[in-house]
Amino acid sequence: MVELEQVLHRVQKPARYTGGEWNVIHKEWDKTAVKVAFAFPDVYEVGMSHLGLQILYHVVNSRRDALMERTFAPWVDMEGVMRRRGLPLFTLESHRPVGDFDILAFTLQYEMTFTNILNMLDLAGIPLRSDQRGPEHPLVIAGGPCAFNPEPLASFIDLFVIGEGEEVFQELLDLYLELGGHRAGRRRFLHRAAGIAGIYVPSLYRVDYRPGGILAGIEPVTGGVPPKVIKRVIRDFDRVPFPVKPLVPFLGVVHDRGMLEVQRGCTRGCRFCQAGVIYRPVREKSPATLLRQAEEIVKHTGYDELSLVSLSTADYSRVQEVVRSMLDRFGGMGVSVSLPSLRVDAFSVALAREVQRVRRASLTFAPEAGTQRLRDVINKGVTEENLMEAVSAAFAAGWPAIKLYFMIGLPTEEEEDLQGIADLARRVLARGRELGVPRNRLRVTVSVSSFVPKSHTPFQWEPQVELEELYRRQRTLRGQLKEKGLVFHWHEAETSFLEAVLARGDRRLDRVLEEAWRLGCRFDGWSECFDFAKWQKAFRTTGLDPAWYAYRRYAYDDLLPWDHIDAGVSRDFLIREHRRAMEGKTTPDCRTGKCPGCGLCPTLEIEPEVLDRAEGVSG
Repeated sequence: MVELEQVLHRVQKPARYTGGEWNVIHKEWDKTAVKVAFAFPDVYEVGMSHLGLQILYHVVNSRRDALMERTFAPWVDMEGVMRRRGLPLFTLESHRPVGDFDILAFTLQYEMTFTNILNMLDLAGIPLRSDQRGPEHPLVIAGGPCAFNPEPLASFIDLFVIGEGEEVFQELLDLYLELGGHRAGRRRFLHRAAGIAGIYVPSLYRVDYRPGGILAGIEPVTGGVPPKVIKRVIRDFDRVPFPVKPLVPFLGVVHDRGMLEVQRGCTRGCRFCQAGVIYRPVREKSPATLLRQAEEIVKHTGYDELSLVSLSTADYSRVQEVVRSMLDRFGGMGVSVSLPSLRVDAFSVALAREVQRVRRASLTFAPEAGTQRLRDVINKGVTEENLMEAVSAAFAAGWPAIKLYFMIGLPTEEEEDLQGIADLARRVLARGRELGVPRNRLRVTVSVSSFVPKSHTPFQWEPQVELEELYRRQRTLRGQLKEKGLVFHWHEAETSFLEAVLARGDRRLDRVLEEAWRLGCRFDGWSECFDFAKWQKAFRTTGLDPAWYAYRRYAYDDLLPWDHIDAGVSRDFLIREHRRAMEGKTTPDCRTGKCPGCGLCPTLEIEPEVLDRAEGVSG
């Protein structure tokens, strides 16, 4: 694209748009039957840190009959240049217009990227709404965590993939080729696709409302369409395709390291955590598989850091064995191993010393709440003693700085819980001093986000705390965390409010999203771009009240906007967990051998995995 070469000098970070990275895959356009553009609705640096992109890029490009290229949301300077010059959204591999592809596949990682999706469609010359597209337009699909409440985007997306995409994406491509592509019959393709397990086609469902905007029904409009879409799950995780020649970006990205997925899923059962539900069950990779993949990644990338990723890496039953083996194998080459997600009860002096043999990375622990009462409400399953043992191990092993992650606005939170956050942070700081960490290096960073109720969790019925009260709680903590050595970070409350609105939203929000985009909303997850006033205007213009979505307390028998999406965990279980939360009762991890009855295993017809933590093996 000659025009691209002429404009790159006008924008920040031109490497965001050039492509050509190490391990990039180029395929012959005219000799490939189906062409897919993978769209990440954020900037290159964020998207290239996403393991799911690397996995699907590998899965699709491993087929002879398909290709996948990448496109990212252009930053505001590049968007301005593109619109002035009439340049369409393009992919990095071939610099072809996205509109030339057969399928445009978005990943939905965060609600605050939704306006970027509309902007990317518009830049590609694709009508925003699916019912306005013809055979000349790509099929627009989407998947990821936010697809578990797809309704706010239902008017813009042709079909959603619910659950894990490695296998279902293959089946979609097979169907596409069998039918000769969607251009030969878009409606026929979508109706057939709805018959694939894990595929949701919004246009094939009717949504009815009662007065006041309360949902009355969500039902298929034609035969052969399931009333509920059950998520897809990879059964044999040890054999799932995994990229050992990942793309290596030229530009510094958020997570610039080799990534190894050691396990998928988490059964700890934190009641606010959507990921802990939608990624169940827990499935581990064997150490032999991980070492083999690590060897290939180091060989093909030159990375000097391997990150063992999962929702809770320290819960991987053989984590110490794998860390030790990797450091023995790669440490002499200057390759370090990092554990980005550590539970405060799964850390030890031995593991701390093992990890720091080559290079010391930062450590983050997530107590989530400041008191044991509230940690029991959310089923965090850790105590202050666990945390102090963990930070003591870290300080003793040579870490001078520790990050603590908390949430405010959790259900039943009281003033004592806020005070508990500050008290806990000060005790951690004092422990560092006791263990001789130099005062000029000792640092405890307290990062606080606001609770956002998410679908398919025990707290999906709970309202979010109102904005003014969130502001007050942030001010309270800011005033209490001013001691030398303490650093306080907090998330914008307005952003969390809108996240709650979209996370709990229904189809009527399509009007708000489109109006917000027309008013100029872009990159709403970026503080320098976020404009709350434009969002407020969009709600006023469309006549919808955002507070109705964020602050509404649902009853157990209310129909929820996402009730036709089945994450495998039963509604009865979520209700029981919500009631136990209100009673301050905890529920054990099912991998310890006591089944809490979530309903997932019978729904998916799988055998539950039981972990022998004493022996460090699973079976």
